[in-house]
Amino acid sequence: MDIDEILKQVPIGDIAQKLGVSEDVARQAVQEGGAALIGGLAKNAESPEGSAAIEAALAKHDGFSGASSLDDVDEADGEKIVSHVFGGNADQVAQTLTNDQKTAGIDFGKLLPILAPIVMGLIANGQKGSTGGGGGLGDILGGLLGGGQQQGQAAGTGGGGLGDILGGLGGLLGGGGSGSSGGGGIDIGGLIGGLLGGKK
Repeated sequence: MDIDEILKQVPIGDIAQKLGVSEDVARQAVQEGGAALIGGLAKNAESPEGSAAIEAALAKHDGFSGASSLDDVDEADGEKIVSHVFGGNADQVAQTLTNDQKTAGIDFGKLLPILAPIVMGLIANGQKGSTGGGGGLGDILGGLLGGGQQQGQAAGTGGGGLGDILGGLGGLLGGGGSGSSGGGGIDIGGLIGGLLGGKK
């Protein structure tokens, strides 16, 4: 499974119409937004608590079969996912993506909540298809990112455009893993725990 599969499950035409942009711009924006969400999830999955919280959240999105129109997307659920994945950095992440010249005119504050439930559903289905046990989550997220993202920022070339997108978000996703205290990054365990109704 890769980022292209996310594109196939997203109603690009509806998104383009809703955001008032061409389908090409919408497609580019979906790639960037999807990469940011997957990068945030991968960062969360690096800790056992974060990984467990993601697993539980994925269970709620099991059986997702794509969104043929925006009516199929639970944007309220998407808002929650975005705020748990990015925490206090959610607005900054959206703003950083919105400032990208390639996707001029896209408001990622509106797009990310549309994408988040779709991304979670696809990961849930991909995980079910690829492995019976746990431990597959990191592999799936790594595969979606083109493999190399967790080896550090230098591997940013790994997924083509994805590496660049995630490199640009760097510190907002918790940096390159060098400072696990999460200083300027995301408070991983606490934030994503809320996705489960918080098991503090």
